Amino acid sequence: MSTIRIVHGVGDAPTKMASYDAALADANVHNYNLVAVSSVIPADATVEEVGTAPDLGPAGNRLTVVEARATIGGVGSVSAGLGWATGPGPGLFYEASGEDPTAVRRSVVVGLDAGRDLRDDWEFTDEQVTVTTAEADGEGYTTAVTLAVYGDSESIF
Repeated sequence: MSTIRIVHGVGDAPTKMASYDAALADANVHNYNLVAVSSVIPADATVEEVGTAPDLGPAGNRLTVVEARATIGGVGSVSAGLGWATGPGPGLFYEASGEDPTAVRRSVVVGLDAGRDLRDDWEFTDEQVTVTTAEADGEGYTTAVTLAVYGDSESIF
């Protein structure tokens, strides 16, 4: 059985991309080439919220993820939320981002509800949502990320 790890991070830096890289570093997935996939959880996978990723293989490898990401320049807050619904078969991830963590959480829950409605032949027995929020002080850019990381990294070649 494969594990999908839920990780999150926040980062501050002088540019948008550097703050994103810093947030990925906070989650310990900054040394991989992230490949985004849509939001289906394979039936044989387990989902585990770990916060910070363990070593997932050599730097430069490909890492499959579902990602919620939000960046702000100036003063304010940003939130990146990820929710998942699972059961005995396949499951779903839904992601959202924005400035208000309550609205982000609500958007994720509404998305999960809609996704379950589309799959009325699947059984869902558990639902969880996590929202990562970062406060920006006005110096440069701030990014919040929440990612579902599928297994370990693989060679990109």
